[in-house]
Amino acid sequence: MRAVTLSSHAAAPEELERYRRELTGYCYRMLGSGFEADDAVQETMLRAWRAADGFEGRSSVRSWVFRIATNVCLDMLRGRRRRARPMELGPSSPPEESLLGPMLPERAWISPVVDGRVVPEDGDPAAIAVSRESIRLAFVTALSHLPARQRAALILHEVLRWPATEVADLLGTSVAAVNSAVQRARATLAALPDEARPRVVGADQRELLARYVDAFERYDVATLVTLLHDDAVQSMPPYAMWIRGSTEIGRWLLGPGRGCRGSRLLPTAANGSAAFGQYRPDPAGGHRPWALQVLEVSGDRISEFHAFLDTDLFAAFGLPPRL
Repeated sequence: MRAVTLSSHAAAPEELERYRRELTGYCYRMLGSGFEADDAVQETMLRAWRAADGFEGRSSVRSWVFRIATNVCLDMLRGRRRRARPMELGPSSPPEESLLGPMLPERAWISPVVDGRVVPEDGDPAAIAVSRESIRLAFVTALSHLPARQRAALILHEVLRWPATEVADLLGTSVAAVNSAVQRARATLAALPDEARPRVVGADQRELLARYVDAFERYDVATLVTLLHDDAVQSMPPYAMWIRGSTEIGRWLLGPGRGCRGSRLLPTAANGSAAFGQYRPDPAGGHRPWALQVLEVSGDRISEFHAFLDTDLFAAFGLPPRL
């Protein structure tokens, strides 16, 4: 993105707003929550507007506002436990288990983000692809294992492609320290268990997703199972329960999950992945919001199925309040 400097009429809001999407993506990777990323960016903008008269042009506006955003994120992360996914919190559950386990607060989970708020609308296709890959749920989960400043160094240098000299200036450290932090971060990510690491995702899976929607809406579980990898996983935040294996997922859908029969799905996009707003039948008529489904596809089948049972996400994703 072209660097600009603030004009003499200081921080005109429109000069800062051009960075909102990029900042939201950065804060999301740092914090692991779409809602918290929005809060962090808003706080960044407020601090920038208040401090604009003191901006002396010694760096680009982009560097200046990212420094503010980094400080906001570090403040928000201080003293808190990292966010996770159910697969990291305990063993998988038997598919016959009707109890979903404890309901944990929103701050415990890596939560989804709207693609359109963090992925560039246009530009270099390769850069857009990197942007999508680096907001995958598994990648953001992996980032959460890193200390906050190490996480910032890795995102700025490896994802946003900032030179080490600029990262060092932003973090108030040396180039050698940045390079060392990035190397340690890479080593940490490489050592994570399979459940915490991203998988290779196909670029175009429209036919597979169409078959998935058709099978789910007809509640043809036998067909659904054939669309899953043998070792596919299913989770349902805010509950700690998760299930491994296509056969076990199928048994759960026909057992404790049978209330999903008759659901309708509306497509959206989350975390660089296919996503759907799931609406379950409402006894009063029509369909009501139930879950935001985020699917990960590997090769020609679905490898992960995450149903976020947080209906506040429907408004964030522009999905209707009922059908």
